Parts: sequence; C-alpha cells; structure tokens
Amino acid sequence: MAEQNDDSEKTEDPTQKKLDDALKKGDVAKSQEVSTWFAMLGTGLVVAIMAPGAAAALQDALRGYFVHAHEIPVDGPGLTELWKGTGARIAAILALPLLVLLFTALAGNMIQHSLVWSTERMKPKLNKISPAAGFKRLFSSESLVNFAKGLVKIAVVSGLMVAVLWPHRSEIDTMIFREPGVLLEETRALILQLIAAILAVMTVVAGVDYMYQRHKWFEKQKMTQHEVKEEYKQTEGDPLVKGKIRQLRMERSRKRMMAAVPDATVVVTNPTHYAVALRYEQGMQAPICVAKGIDQVALKIREIAKDNKVPVIENPPLARALHATIDIDQEVPEEQYRAVAEVIGFVYRMRERGSWRG
Repeated sequence: MAEQNDDSEKTEDPTQKKLDDALKKGDVAKSQEVSTWFAMLGTGLVVAIMAPGAAAALQDALRGYFVHAHEIPVDGPGLTELWKGTGARIAAILALPLLVLLFTALAGNMIQHSLVWSTERMKPKLNKISPAAGFKRLFSSESLVNFAKGLVKIAVVSGLMVAVLWPHRSEIDTMIFREPGVLLEETRALILQLIAAILAVMTVVAGVDYMYQRHKWFEKQKMTQHEVKEEYKQTEGDPLVKGKIRQLRMERSRKRMMAAVPDATVVVTNPTHYAVALRYEQGMQAPICVAKGIDQVALKIREIAKDNKVPVIENPPLARALHATIDIDQEVPEEQYRAVAEVIGFVYRMRERGSWRG
C-alpha cells in the first residue's frame, strides 16, 4: 500500500539528473522484442547471403576427412592435431556469420539506448533472493504481461509457420528423397520465407512493445515534489541558504562601497533618487565610480559624503546617465567625459577658493 501511495505521488517529470543517474545504473528503456527483431534480421541475412558460401566451404573442408579417412592418424598426438586443424578451419569459416549475428544483437540494444557500462545490475541484493519478493515478482503485473506476450508470440509464430509451410506440405513430404544439395537449397528457401513473415509481424510487435516499455520506464522515473526539491537542494543548494548568502554578500559589498565614499572626489546626485560617487586623482586616465545607488542607498551615500566633506553636486541628467552606464570600480565612459570633467573642474575651483575642504 505504501508503494502504491508513493507511485501515485510521483506526478513530476524526471529531471535530467534523474535520467542520467538511471542510465549510470543500467536502468534504461529496453524492449526485448526489438532485440529479437534484430536477431531475426541477422539470422535472415546470414541464411540469405552467407549460408551458401559457408556451407560450400565446410563441405570442402570436411570432404577430405571422408575421402582419406584411412590415412587419418588415430594416435593421441595425431588426433590432437586433427582437432586443432579442424576447429581452426571451422572457426575461420563461421567467423563472419557469427560477427554479423553479434553486430545485429548489439544493434538491437544500441538503437534503443546508448552503450552502458554498469556493475549495478551485478551487485547482490537481498530482495532478489527473498522468497516473498520472488513470489511477489512472479505474480506481478509485469510478469503477467510478459507471460501474455509469450503466449501471443508462440501463437503468432505457430500461425506463421503453418501459413508459410502448409502450401509446401506436398514438397516437404518428398524432401527426404532429394539430393542433399537440392534438399539444403529448398530448406534454405523455406527458412527465408518463414523469417520474412516473422519479421513482417515482429516489426509491428516490436514497435508497439518499445513504445510501451518506454512509457513504462518513463513513468517509473517520475518523481515526487519532495524528490524534486531535495534534488534541487543537492545540485543548486538550499534556496534559503543561497538567499542568505546572497544577502550577506550584498551587505558586505555595500559596506565596502560605503567605506570608499569618504575618498571620493565628488558625489553626483539627482538630488533625491540617484547618487554616484566618483574618485579622480592626477595621473588617472578617467574618473572611477566608487559607489552608486538609488533611494535609501543614495541617501546614505549623500550623508556619508557630507559627513566627510565630499562635495555633493546636483546634476539629475548626469546622475541618471552615470548610474545606468557605469558599475563599481569602472571608469567613466567616454561619452560622459565632458560632463564629468566640468563637474570635477568645478569642484577643484571651489576647493581652491576654500568653499570645500576635503
């Protein structure tokens, strides 16, 4: 009941991290029917293209043993060499057909998902040897579906065999009287017809089963809202903690900014909404912004400037322009050079007259 409740609570689509973790564990969407389809295709290719050449090569390789049977040594070393030589020749003849079968078997898996190297499936798990868990799996919905699929496949294959072979029933009855070469060729033709019929039906079955397995796997990967939140905390960090850290960083940055205001050359204001503190010394290429802000921050900058006898100049257009185009510790942009130079020149003239004393 608890498991059913958990499944019913999995309403969120899986995140990319959840899908990647499932792939690392070897948990992928896989249809056995697709693998079977590729295995049948490989068998058909081998029978249609390679079987005649392989059969002829085997015939040539083994003919000598029958023609020269009386010359074959039967002692221990002789039989050992005979088996080695025969095995090597047979392996060389069957290597290419076996490689084709191996490739199609791998293709049946690779077309469904990328290659996965995982030892997760090989790890011992107590629930796999538990009689109760085994009994539960035996009568689970998945087992029943697989059992039904097995019955359907047996029925389909049996029906196809009857449909393909029944028209040739008279030929099959007399096959025993044919020459071996003719018998093999007719058998090969019937096998190819049967494989072609099975592939035609299995194409539909494999397609439907893959979509079903994909949907079932995706539903299994779904997450609860709690799992999504926990994963977000693990990957991105707790939002509350991140917010607190961001707040602390902003406070520290603001304190450093305010500490630089007393060293400013001038503060340009709006006069109530914007404030930008600039510092300029002889030899600098351009004035640098040491502090800026709006509303309450601007008010604090003006207060610190007045307490430290830093000139505060009201120039609303320039204050708004500087606040929008310059960041802390950046030089004044070229388009503002002239206006800023006029303000700083005015401040220097006032200091020379004694109106401001920094």
